[in-house]
Amino acid sequence: MRKEINLNKGWIFQKEKEAPLNVDLPHTWNNLDGQDGGNDYYRGTCRYEKSFPLPAFTSAERVYLEFRGVNASAQVELNGQEIGCHDGGYSTFRWDVTERLEQENRLTVRVDNSVNERVYPQKADFTFYGGIYRDVLLRVVPALHFDLDHLGSEGIRVTAKPVKDYREGQVQVETWLGGGKAPAPDQVPSGCRVEVTILDAEGKAVAAGEGRDVVLSLSAVKLWDGVESPYLYTARACLLEGEQEVDQVEVRFGVRDFHCDPKAGFFLNGRSYPLRGVSRHQDRKGIGNELTRQMHREDMDLICEMGANTIRLAHYQHDQYFYDLCDERGMVVWAEIPYISEHMPQGRDNTISQMKELITQNYNHPSIVCWGVSNEITISTKDKKDMMDNHRVLNDLCHRLDQTRFTTLACYAMCGPFNPVAHITDVVSWNLYLGWYVPGMWLNDAWMRFFHTVYPKRCLGYSEYGAEGMPNLHAEKPRRGDHSEEYQALYHEFMLRCFERNPYLWATHVWNMFDFAADARDQGGEPGMNHKGLVTFDRKTKKDSFYLYKAWWSKEPFVHICSRRFENRTSDRISVKVYSNQKEVTLFCNGKPVETKQGDHVFVFQVPLGGEMTFRAESGSCQDTAVFRRAASPDPSYRLQKSGNKSANWV
Repeated sequence: MRKEINLNKGWIFQKEKEAPLNVDLPHTWNNLDGQDGGNDYYRGTCRYEKSFPLPAFTSAERVYLEFRGVNASAQVELNGQEIGCHDGGYSTFRWDVTERLEQENRLTVRVDNSVNERVYPQKADFTFYGGIYRDVLLRVVPALHFDLDHLGSEGIRVTAKPVKDYREGQVQVETWLGGGKAPAPDQVPSGCRVEVTILDAEGKAVAAGEGRDVVLSLSAVKLWDGVESPYLYTARACLLEGEQEVDQVEVRFGVRDFHCDPKAGFFLNGRSYPLRGVSRHQDRKGIGNELTRQMHREDMDLICEMGANTIRLAHYQHDQYFYDLCDERGMVVWAEIPYISEHMPQGRDNTISQMKELITQNYNHPSIVCWGVSNEITISTKDKKDMMDNHRVLNDLCHRLDQTRFTTLACYAMCGPFNPVAHITDVVSWNLYLGWYVPGMWLNDAWMRFFHTVYPKRCLGYSEYGAEGMPNLHAEKPRRGDHSEEYQALYHEFMLRCFERNPYLWATHVWNMFDFAADARDQGGEPGMNHKGLVTFDRKTKKDSFYLYKAWWSKEPFVHICSRRFENRTSDRISVKVYSNQKEVTLFCNGKPVETKQGDHVFVFQVPLGGEMTFRAESGSCQDTAVFRRAASPDPSYRLQKSGNKSANWV
């Protein structure tokens, strides 16, 4: 009934004043910009063109042209006629182009990521990649079909919750219709009907009903229960005209409930479920945001290996495939729009349209528990009254479109606890880098406890915290601002213990899981980058901090010797630090046992160093090795050669 035609191959791309190039999608023109210290970060308008033949379809079918991600604004023409425009670089949009198609077709897309005052984001600590960086499709559907004309949705919405002490499930399935025969999206034409079937994970029908808006019951329900058991059902809606099936749409969903408690944190399906995880950007070294499915899976595998149970998908709508992976792996997700750093009075409509698309396109994902309204919006906002009003409008919009999830936002350090913007959404989190941008890790405890004392009924979280760490920079005595791998690890050791001392936080999200491109930065000797990731930009190097979190969160037995890249030492006695989730670790030097220690997560051994020595850490069947050698003088490659901004923020 339905078919898709991929249009990713064979495009002509042209940047202003440059020769045209042959490219395939996905594509961005900023994949290398800003990362060599030059002023080559291009923000402007580029043109994409493609020819394609008339697709096969009948008079009883319609053809939609669909874009799954164009950053940031797109003006689309087909055969010389404008189809439409879309502002917002991270969501799906489509148009019915049936009447515009010819035997040979010319598709032109003008893509614009230039500076303006109306489309978000415009000011933020990440690179705004321009281009058509996700798939472009033709979708052929029946003339009467489940609606594809509403904000990039698929015409079906599933609301599921557990009932009767989690023994049963209640599932509401709503569908909307499109096409010439549909009198309205919420009306079924005479002689037609909608049949709904719920399938379990094995494909067996477990409930069925009829109607455009139907409520079904699941007996002996299996819950979507986080990383331990992310069970997914499928809702299948069939549109019939008489006895003939006209169209069909399927969507996966999960049955779960959740809430936040200001004293006890996050609860999933009635039990305490502390959310401890990471934030993630959608880019990679050399390719920008042109991520393949394999790359998305690799990102998820790394996050799961570390043992996280939540992801903040910053600072925009991510690929639908990654939300699917979150559903499958049991990740609890914070989803947000790029309303960030600066309120633009002319951009209010864009915040609303991006929020509508985010919620409408992602409503069915059980992994998502909250909608993020904004991030660090008070950094440089001038019209505070208009900004506050915009936040209230967005908060009300979220509750109107989705009554099942809560709202949140991320404040930054200079937005104090009394700032009214911090009290609009249902819960709040803070981006605090105490111990990195300012001295004093202990300030984290003080800040949390102050807020919790002053606002005991307000749920508080940490949406960002972190420190720059370069795997090639090292220090015997790490200090704030040296960008060493050792200081980053010490910082995160403190933060993990800090969160244990303050268990009421509803969620904590490390900034960031991966290093990412940030055109405005020049730090750590590598311009155009933010190095707060636990894994490098190319995903090839797991920093020591990665293994620290794995020691805290993962159940997979392992040991890891830290500072393995810090091979050349000048001291005659060094500390060998081991991260592990085992209770006992033994250290060997050149094959001989040194010491056995009991503890939790972090094991430190003091050992003499002379010449080149091989160390091995063991715990049960787990082991790891590293080589350290005594050097006559410090290795200059371990020190930051280009200071850049050091630990200063990007603003």
